[in-house]
Amino acid sequence: MQSNIPIVIIKQIGQLFTDFFSLIYPRICPGCNGSLVHGEQGLCTICKHELSYTNFLDDPQNALASTFYGRLPLENVFSYIYFFKGGIAQSILHELKYKGNYEIGVLMGEWFGRELRHKNFGWDVIVPVPLHPQKLKKRGYNQSEQFAKGLANILGISLKPDLLQRHLQSETQTHKSKMERWENVKDNFSVTDATYIKDRHVLLVDDVITTGSTIEACGNVLLNSGVSKLSVIALAMAR
Repeated sequence: MQSNIPIVIIKQIGQLFTDFFSLIYPRICPGCNGSLVHGEQGLCTICKHELSYTNFLDDPQNALASTFYGRLPLENVFSYIYFFKGGIAQSILHELKYKGNYEIGVLMGEWFGRELRHKNFGWDVIVPVPLHPQKLKKRGYNQSEQFAKGLANILGISLKPDLLQRHLQSETQTHKSKMERWENVKDNFSVTDATYIKDRHVLLVDDVITTGSTIEACGNVLLNSGVSKLSVIALAMAR
């Protein structure tokens, strides 16, 4: 039996309930800790506007791409935003990695995906940088996979979150030099299904790129497994 209540009334009632619960349990912007108002998702309008966007899409020789010159043969290399200590990006990444807010990763992937979808880069499959199984179990999700999921949602490209696996739970990279970071990850990854990516253009996705050691390690494994082309996207790059 169909309801005689118009759809517009049902939507209005639903919005009233949403607004009521927002008063009791306000949604908080991770950038400024202010309350999100109706229509705002993930970040408040001000914090979203004040993010340091890289605007790399029309610059093939951008700053992140130059990081991998002589290290990896990459087709496209992009980062959505810059990471600064004490900045909004740091607050977002802290929320994503340590406070269980995986939705912000998906959301930012969708935002960047809307900028990318009008380009024709020819990517066949999206592969996120993996976490070690113990860390994945503890955190409950892979933050790079959440960002990759947002990209896949908009771009309509297959997401293969289990194609790469990490063997060792590496020590934190935070205070390591570039060489120490490389030694920490160089033999730490393998491909679970080489036939799936053979002769395909793979988009490798990470949350933050600093020295690029993790991307280099993952990229070498993918290239040695037969991918035809390799591209890289990060949510943020350290500057």
